[in-house]
Amino acid sequence: MPTWGEIIKEFQTPPNTPDTVRRKYLTNLTNHTGRDVILYSTKWTDPAGTSPDVISITEEDIQGFMEVVNGLRRTQLDLIIHSPGGSPAATEAIVKYLRKKFTDIRIIVPQGAMSAGTMLACAGNRIVMGKHSFLGPIDPQFILPYVQGTNRVVPAQAILDQFELAKKECLDNKNLGPWLPILTQYGPGLLIECQNALDLSKKLVKDWLKQYMFNGVPRAAHKANHVAKHLAAHQDHKSHSRHLDRDDCRKLGLVVDDLETDQVLQDQVLSVFHAATLTFNFSPVAKIIENHNGKAFIKLAGRPVQPIVQQRPPAQPQPPPTPPQQPTP
Repeated sequence: MPTWGEIIKEFQTPPNTPDTVRRKYLTNLTNHTGRDVILYSTKWTDPAGTSPDVISITEEDIQGFMEVVNGLRRTQLDLIIHSPGGSPAATEAIVKYLRKKFTDIRIIVPQGAMSAGTMLACAGNRIVMGKHSFLGPIDPQFILPYVQGTNRVVPAQAILDQFELAKKECLDNKNLGPWLPILTQYGPGLLIECQNALDLSKKLVKDWLKQYMFNGVPRAAHKANHVAKHLAAHQDHKSHSRHLDRDDCRKLGLVVDDLETDQVLQDQVLSVFHAATLTFNFSPVAKIIENHNGKAFIKLAGRPVQPIVQQRPPAQPQPPPTPPQQPTP
């Protein structure tokens, strides 16, 4: 496996570009596995100056997956995910779309797939994780107004728990004064929205696990419900950013393979991941959805409206260099 520094040297050696280097390793990966490969990677571990919407799973990503699925001929897919999460509804749409094309989806997590990224991982037949790989809780988060026009992200379960606490404490009238400023933040329907969001996250993960990862497993429905319930339990995890390593995931019941078992697979996956990460460092790119044939849907941090689509003919193993993308002033 090339080191971080060696991949940087590749980037800087003409006629190479970040695009050609990254695509070379994607091609190497599919040549090793004999499976179609799609990379879904974002700049979320170094998001300075990048809007959260750009690096999250959004409805726009459907366009990206439509672009990169077009032309793929196999029914087996390796989906490499590096994501902080995003919209459960958009994640559901992505899963439905991919499952119409692929019967066997292996999710590869080179570092992290959190929140809705974890939900997406649970729609795979199995998950491949390294010692350094993590999933996370799937409990929904809400953005609520805070002091002086600022916002804060609050777990849906924490909102429900706080309201239950308020009901108990406000039975004593002397506690009404301290609670009133807090309770005024609860807009119409917020509690119902919180409960619905929790129910949706658990239902999606439960259904996907039962249909795909646990298909044919005894007591699949019970097992899927147990996993979904635990992943959504804010009371257990205490933090939405809690990292669950592969041992935690196995104890929970998920089907997890060790990335290190196949050394060539590990080398190729990490080379793709490092090349994608360095692409974020060397350019204004914030999100990459790309297949092993060179079709890509690339989102720039400085251009939140329209992504850039880059493509090379599948017959060319080494595409011609493309100029680096620059954000519009």
